[in-house]
Amino acid sequence: MEEEEETAVCALITDLEETLNTQNQSHPLPFTLPTLQNLQSLLDSNDPQILSQLLSNLSSKSFSLSSLLPSLTSAMDSAPTHLSLLSSKIYLSLILFPNSPVFTLFNPISFFALLRSLRRAVKSPHCCPQEGNSSGGAKKRKGRKRGGIVACNNGSGDGDGGEGFFDARVFLCVIERLVFVLDLIHLNRFPDSLKSLVQTIVEILVLATGREMGGGFERLEGLCSNLLCQVLKSEHGEEGETAAEVLKALAPLILMGKSQARSFAMRFVKSLMVGVGKTSDGVKKGVVNFPRYLAQKAPEKAEPRGFAVDAIIEIVRVMEVEDQVGFAEYVVKMTQGKANLRLLGVDLILNLMMLLKDPFIGVDLNCELKDSWGFKCMEALIQRCTDSSSGIRARALSNLAQLAGFLSSDDKNHDVLKEVIGFGEVEVEVGVNDILRKRCMDEKANVRKAALVLVTKLTAILGNNFDGVVLKTLGMACSDPLVSIRKAAISALSEAFRTFSDESVIIEWLHSVPRLITDNESSIQEECENLFLELVLDRISRAGSEGTIPNQSTFSDSNVKAKDIEREIGLLFPGIMALLKEICNGEVAPWVKKICTSLGKKKRLKPKMAIALQNIIKISESYWASNSMPIEKWTAPPGAWFLLSEVSAYLSKAVDWEFLHHHWQLLDKYRAVGEFKSPCPKEFMREDEDDIASSSVAWANDRVFLLQTISNVSVELPPEPAAELAHNLLIRIEEFNMHSTEVNAHVKALRTLCKRKALDANEAESLVIKWVQQLLSKASRILEKYITGDSEINKGDAFFTPSRSASRKGKRAAALSRLLSDAVTAVYSIGVLVIICPTADTSTIIPILHTIITSGNSDPKLSKLPGPQVSLKQTAPSLYIQAWLAMGKICLAEEELAKRYIPLFVQELEKSDCAALRNNLVVMMADFCIRYTALVDCYISKITKCLRDPCELVRRQTFILLSRLLQRDYVKWRGVLFLRFLLSLVDESEKIRQLADFLFGNILKVKAPLLAYNSFVEAIFVLNDSDAHNGHFGSKSSQTENHLFSIRGNDENSRAKRMHIYVSLLKQMAPEHLLATFAKLCAEILAAASDGMLKLEDVRGQSVLQDAFQILACKEIRIPSGRGSHADAGDEEEESVDGGSSAAAAKRGAITQAVKKGLIQNTIPIFIELKRLLESKNSPLTGSLMECLRIILKDYKNEIDEILVADKQLQKELIYDMQKHETSKAKSAAAGVVASMQNHSSFLSPGAYKTAGGTKAQDNLNENPRSESRVASAMADAVAEAKVRSVLREVNRGIATPPLSSISRPKLKPNQDSTGARTDRPPHVLESLRRRQSFYSDDEN
Repeated sequence: MEEEEETAVCALITDLEETLNTQNQSHPLPFTLPTLQNLQSLLDSNDPQILSQLLSNLSSKSFSLSSLLPSLTSAMDSAPTHLSLLSSKIYLSLILFPNSPVFTLFNPISFFALLRSLRRAVKSPHCCPQEGNSSGGAKKRKGRKRGGIVACNNGSGDGDGGEGFFDARVFLCVIERLVFVLDLIHLNRFPDSLKSLVQTIVEILVLATGREMGGGFERLEGLCSNLLCQVLKSEHGEEGETAAEVLKALAPLILMGKSQARSFAMRFVKSLMVGVGKTSDGVKKGVVNFPRYLAQKAPEKAEPRGFAVDAIIEIVRVMEVEDQVGFAEYVVKMTQGKANLRLLGVDLILNLMMLLKDPFIGVDLNCELKDSWGFKCMEALIQRCTDSSSGIRARALSNLAQLAGFLSSDDKNHDVLKEVIGFGEVEVEVGVNDILRKRCMDEKANVRKAALVLVTKLTAILGNNFDGVVLKTLGMACSDPLVSIRKAAISALSEAFRTFSDESVIIEWLHSVPRLITDNESSIQEECENLFLELVLDRISRAGSEGTIPNQSTFSDSNVKAKDIEREIGLLFPGIMALLKEICNGEVAPWVKKICTSLGKKKRLKPKMAIALQNIIKISESYWASNSMPIEKWTAPPGAWFLLSEVSAYLSKAVDWEFLHHHWQLLDKYRAVGEFKSPCPKEFMREDEDDIASSSVAWANDRVFLLQTISNVSVELPPEPAAELAHNLLIRIEEFNMHSTEVNAHVKALRTLCKRKALDANEAESLVIKWVQQLLSKASRILEKYITGDSEINKGDAFFTPSRSASRKGKRAAALSRLLSDAVTAVYSIGVLVIICPTADTSTIIPILHTIITSGNSDPKLSKLPGPQVSLKQTAPSLYIQAWLAMGKICLAEEELAKRYIPLFVQELEKSDCAALRNNLVVMMADFCIRYTALVDCYISKITKCLRDPCELVRRQTFILLSRLLQRDYVKWRGVLFLRFLLSLVDESEKIRQLADFLFGNILKVKAPLLAYNSFVEAIFVLNDSDAHNGHFGSKSSQTENHLFSIRGNDENSRAKRMHIYVSLLKQMAPEHLLATFAKLCAEILAAASDGMLKLEDVRGQSVLQDAFQILACKEIRIPSGRGSHADAGDEEEESVDGGSSAAAAKRGAITQAVKKGLIQNTIPIFIELKRLLESKNSPLTGSLMECLRIILKDYKNEIDEILVADKQLQKELIYDMQKHETSKAKSAAAGVVASMQNHSSFLSPGAYKTAGGTKAQDNLNENPRSESRVASAMADAVAEAKVRSVLREVNRGIATPPLSSISRPKLKPNQDSTGARTDRPPHVLESLRRRQSFYSDDEN
């Protein structure tokens, strides 16, 4: 055996000698594979005798162990992977061999080669896993075992070609030996080697994550952890610096996504480094500062930023309390920094508050609430809710909502939260209500949504402090264009309603949420139904089932008033009375009907709802009767009968007929009392008469809803009561003395009873026609009687001179007045009967109605017809209006009649001075447009004139009806229709403005996206009443109509209204349409003005040109350049999921910038030509042009040389003119400040002059800090000029000049050095300062 070893050593010495003798000193040759394998086998034997024999043999050949280093280093650097690893293993084995010259063998060059070998090995594309790895067992691998080394090759022979294989076992063995080497070698003398070692360890971990190493990765993690722990020892350098280097290298691993390397880095920092930090101040300092370093290096993208926040919080959690508080204070300072730090700080505050213990208790247990780190974090978070960046505002609001929900769960933190948001004793800078008012109406959608979520979370905390403005804002948000925001608003408002039943909350909820039953989004419709069922119907059901009927009076005082009883009932049903009352509101009732219909069809209405409503009505009546109040003055709780009439259609079996019969008899018995009519004005009524008059409307409404309920349950009625009821209804209708709403209800109820109790449909139809004809005949007789009586009175009075006695005339007038009341009801009944039975014979009715609507007409042809020669429009306006309404309903049933009368309707619409009649005519024309579209289409322009009607109701009705027709395509957006709708955006009525904003901002933006773009330029001319544009000149509208639909004038109010319309249209346009609109404005207005086609001498032409300047300068027509930070694009970032969106956005931004630049280059020549024209005419529009040009070019201040490259002189002139214009503006502003200072100081003492004037001047300067230098300079000039004038005035008055000694002289610092010699500045510096030009880019917007 010994002979074999000696033979192997001799063979190895021979190979080494051959290699060492033939190598070049500058480029040493690496050892061959057999040589390295033989050397490794000798070293693996661990026999000191063999090593001593090797050393002696080397010495005999004049070599040493250090002579092997150049070839080993070359092998580690340049050999294939498996040879490189083998060389690295041999190098470390030589150092670790007993009694080896460690300090002779170790040098930085070889150590760097070793580290490079490790990095190259783990990067190798081929892998040879450890033996026994099941994942590689399917493949057969060829290998030969020699000296304990597994040699893997890829057909490359000895490894001379290719990269070879990565042997995980050899690689781990090298790492393991490197750990042992660090025990022998101290790297404090080799800082670069230490730094490279740390970086190599981190890189190995990252690269090994994606490799198949079998079970070797866990071993690799352990070895790397040991290496880093070895590095942190004091013998390798100053512990604090080494810890900082290690943490700096681990930071990229921690900030990357989820991976094994990141998990390793987190475990190492949290466990090992924190543990080492307990005994080493340097390491502890590094760990404490590490979260701050991570915060500075955190990426701006949403997902990576989330990983960074998680890592920072995990590290902070294992730190000591003092260090945690210090980091929290650092985060508060971060929220005042750059945008990316503010955004990260907002996220960190949320996690710190939720994960750390006792946020409102500082290091000192006796500290006040305001001094705790949690309070400071909350303040910082609330301040970020008003950040200039929309992304940060949204994130701050969202995090505050999460934090509010978290803190509300703990009673102690709940109280602290109230203090922080401004509802406690602690004073705060900004209250949460102030923030919510602004943020719920923010221009950015993600901010509005986050604010609404915050309202939802704070509802329980706000309680009675719920701000009314915020409540109104929530209601408005329910109509937001975005679905997500509407859902958030519904949730917030419903949570407020669910938490506390304040009357204001109930009203706002009912006016905002039920209307969404018609929303385009089906999920919102379902949510609306569910909420109405939960918050309204279920609540009423519970209250009605719990109420009890009183046996005796609840009041000891005999003098009980109706309001006292109502108050008592309200206490019995808390919140229910207000809820029912608001349900029957005219603006809420239509939506309640739709919701009840939808719920009924889905069979979600339960019988207990109808039973509860009946119980509420019974209890109300019993309270009234138990207190001995007259039953004729009792009315059911407002809204109870209405809601019962809606739900009874689907719950007919739950309604008791005895209950209905009792109340029908009650209401019918005392109807005469309820129908109080008095010719006296209301102010002359007695109190009891006023009560009767006010209750009459309630009784009439109750009868209407009771009849509807009876109709709904008529199937369940017994035959005899049904027949009796039908007979009573017919008698009531024939009397023609009911209110119009009662007439409609009686007729519908009678028709329903006939249809449901008839044997078949034919019998029901014949019954209906029979009594309809009977009623029509009687109604015609009443009308003829009134017309005849009115004519006789007028004729009779004309033949008596003097006229008859006043008493006789008064009796006839009173009788005629009663007859008029019946006639009005008869006319209305005719219209109702025609609607329910279109086949009825109206041949006798039409002439009478024609006589009424044409009475008093100046047409000679009509005057020959029989009938009254006086106008019923003046003597009986109510009859006149109802006659038009009835005629319109008949025309809907007869097309031939409609063809003859539609022109007459249009004529009356144009000339009528009665707002009620115009309103009815607009409604009828809308119905005609649906039924007879072709007949009405030519009259649409005349109907649109009602958009400028003096009555708000008519304008609103016209806008709503035309909008519906446009949405259903009965009317097209052509001609002047769109341009006339624009004026609704600036209507005097706020409701009309809101409707117009919704129409243009939501409906038209989707239905007709190009409409605003195609009509924009024409709208400018139309609004200014200018006929210079081709599109406007070609319209057939009369000059009067043009004036009616224009906003002429150059005053501030008119310009503001027109600008509001322009901005509303620009907001609907896509970016490409904005660019095209910019070009069209320049080509069709500016170019037309410079070519003389637009007359600048005309006031209207000047207004058009000034509007064009304002539009081109406004921020809405500008496309964002994409130069902002990621925080400004926060909403886009949060919504994006894939990584390609940012690249696409960058591409779009580059294209947009190129197009904008080309557009500017084509626009500038037009501006230049127009500028020369305006200057030649000395036009006041020159200032507007320069202001517009300055704003347009401010985004291209760096490219202005390129844009005006063809004419350098023009470029200088343009810059000079713009600077001159800005200087004149600054001087005028400063002059105004000086004037205000002088006016203010005239009432102050001399000592107060400086303080008051200076403060006011400073406030004026602070309003525009970017132009402070210019304004300050101009202000100095103005102050000097004012001072000179004051001195001249004093001289003229003869006031003596003060002596020179009393004047304070400024001390000037001489331009001299320490030796007293004068030092002149270099002339080129002074010249550059003198010739320096500034181009300010104030962002007014």
